[in-house]
Amino acid sequence: MDKKTQYNFWYFIIALGLILLFQTWWGAGQQVARIPYSEFLAALDAGQVERVAVSENFIKGKFTAPRTPNGPVFFSTTRVESDVAEMLEAHGVIFDGEIESNFWPNLLSWLLPMGLLLGFWWFMFRGIANRQGGLGGMLSIGKSKAKVYVESDTGVDFSDVAGVDEAKAELEETVNFLKDPKRYGRLGARQPKGILLVGPPGTGKTLLARAVAGEAGVPFYSINGSEFVEMFVGVGAARVRDLFEQARTHAPCIIFIDELDALGRARGGPGMGTGGHDEKEQTLNQLLSEMDGFDPRKGVIILSATNRPEILDPALLRAGRFDRQVLVDRPDKTGRLAILRVHVAKIEMSPEVDLEQVASLTAGFTGADLANLVNEAAIVATRRDADSVALDDFTAAIERIVAGLEKRSRLLNESERKTVAYHELGHAIVASLLPGVDPVHKVSIIPRGIGALGYTIQRPTEDRYLMSKAELENKMAVLFGGRAAETVVFGHVTTGASDDIEKATEIARAMVTQFGMDEEVGQVTYESPRRGFLDEQLMPRRAFADETARAIDRAVRNALDTAFGRAVAILSANRAILDRAAEKLLVKETLDQDELGAALQGATLPGGEAG
Repeated sequence: MDKKTQYNFWYFIIALGLILLFQTWWGAGQQVARIPYSEFLAALDAGQVERVAVSENFIKGKFTAPRTPNGPVFFSTTRVESDVAEMLEAHGVIFDGEIESNFWPNLLSWLLPMGLLLGFWWFMFRGIANRQGGLGGMLSIGKSKAKVYVESDTGVDFSDVAGVDEAKAELEETVNFLKDPKRYGRLGARQPKGILLVGPPGTGKTLLARAVAGEAGVPFYSINGSEFVEMFVGVGAARVRDLFEQARTHAPCIIFIDELDALGRARGGPGMGTGGHDEKEQTLNQLLSEMDGFDPRKGVIILSATNRPEILDPALLRAGRFDRQVLVDRPDKTGRLAILRVHVAKIEMSPEVDLEQVASLTAGFTGADLANLVNEAAIVATRRDADSVALDDFTAAIERIVAGLEKRSRLLNESERKTVAYHELGHAIVASLLPGVDPVHKVSIIPRGIGALGYTIQRPTEDRYLMSKAELENKMAVLFGGRAAETVVFGHVTTGASDDIEKATEIARAMVTQFGMDEEVGQVTYESPRRGFLDEQLMPRRAFADETARAIDRAVRNALDTAFGRAVAILSANRAILDRAAEKLLVKETLDQDELGAALQGATLPGGEAG
């Protein structure tokens, strides 16, 4: 419960207490006592009656003062005598045929507290509902939750986007359409109704959409696909209608739907429901209808983002709805360098830092990963009280992200330290000798992360998009270098190679079932890399016979055994160098690229291997 809710709660308690006190005081003052007629006569003789109202059967009146401490002032009694008027006149009492009615004061004493209570309760309930959602939102349940950003609010333009030049060029054309529709429509061209940004998480799809709005200077409606769907059937469709109605009113503008797969998942199919009255399907149908119904010449453009385009409904992707798909992929080395330059402008960086080297060490990083890397490097530099961020800080940040947090408190015994040292150097020696393998950047036996007792970091020299069969086989041999070193030196194996074996198995299986790199199995694809775990559960695929499955298993096993045998042969031929490097690593715990090169000087491939 936040502070504002706590304050409202105590205000409510205090107000309720005051209401109860007021009601008690008012009720005590308006209480009417039922007295015997004889007591009324005694009070009349004693001059204690101020005024009365006489009816046919009752006498109601008011005492001059309470007859007992805190007693009632008003009274009523049953009329017995018929000559009451003469008796009242004889005693000088004011009397009339009716008494002042207590109906309205009594009614007010109940309505006022209840009104105050209900009003205060509504105020509290409305505040909680606005902050946390609830029944208070039912008054606007069919309204769109889209947030409107104007040009000054987005704070982003194309200068803030780097590393995705092709995608930016596609969207620059959209900006020009919004700024000057007549020029771009002079030959009869129209702007695309919808543009779908596709790419892995963290590549900058949302940033690109906001940059388009910032460059064009138009209203920017941003909403997540999951916000359309509610528990009430028809609410999502109503929100879609309301969103497009707002957009038409403020055209030209941009509608941005993030995580479109939450709304536009393919209809029908096993496990997805086959009916047409599901809330999600109604919402999707309404979105399709709205996209067909608006005129793009009015300047309304729909931008959407997803990292799972394979599960979207085909009706969304057809021409006339999302006319254009823009790939926002992981950046290459040049793109990573550009992204790093954008982010390091916000920190104090040492002039000796070589950003190209940092870009080389971050192969596979997305824009979000690189932003996190720069922040982590700044934190490392701050922690050591430095005036600027150095290259060592970036290296430490990369190791922190890739390998995990350093665990110097995790103490290994001498036997374990020795095993880890030989294991990591086994990877390093095989990687340094085989062609087409990324060079080793650092080797360490300092535990990191959850299960890593040591690590070997390789630095790619360039971005690779194709790999040959020989290069994949060399990569598997490097992965088996750690287990091969354990076998050569100690004559037994440990559990430290479990992750290496898993990665090598994935490579071998992909070579056999996806890349057609085994002669026995042939040039056939047996597994699709685009099928995820959920797809396999809903629609398991087995388009080959049992004999083929056995052939696949044999081919995978042979590839792994061959890679392991090569690693054993390389380390056996360089046993002396392995022992010398292990002694050095046990003393220093970490060897960088230069130190490792000196330690492995003289290592060669065995006679049958090609360098």
